[in-house]
Amino acid sequence: MTSAKMRVGETFEGPSKTLTDAHFLLFSGLTGDVHPSHYDAEYAKQTRFKKPIAHGLLLAGMNALGASTARDRLDGLVMVEQACRYLKPAVVGDTIKPRFVLEDIFQERKRTHFRFKVRLLNQREETLLEGYHVYRLVTGEKRVRSP
Repeated sequence: MTSAKMRVGETFEGPSKTLTDAHFLLFSGLTGDVHPSHYDAEYAKQTRFKKPIAHGLLLAGMNALGASTARDRLDGLVMVEQACRYLKPAVVGDTIKPRFVLEDIFQERKRTHFRFKVRLLNQREETLLEGYHVYRLVTGEKRVRSP
């Protein structure tokens, strides 16, 4: 089934992940963001969160539509825009799960776009992050396949 068969209001779930120190350290190493609020327990005790918190961009990156139950229906969609805001922190031990709702399918200059509402929930069903992704439907272009 292709993206053209998606309907406004459909909900898609991403895989849940329990955050570990390894996630924080790997993200730090990948990005170079080594602020102690993400890994130094003594430093974090002095913050309002009292524990090391996940990098915001790590959480945003865990909202991958391609990893969700929509993965087999995304043929031809390319991400063109995203935004989010952070409502609560995530800490080591939290189990997080992304949820996507197709909010709108719209035309802009003869191009079809799909707008998804994005939420990242913890194990208590609290919303940690909310935002949106916009994907453009790309058709008729040659695809290059890997060998």
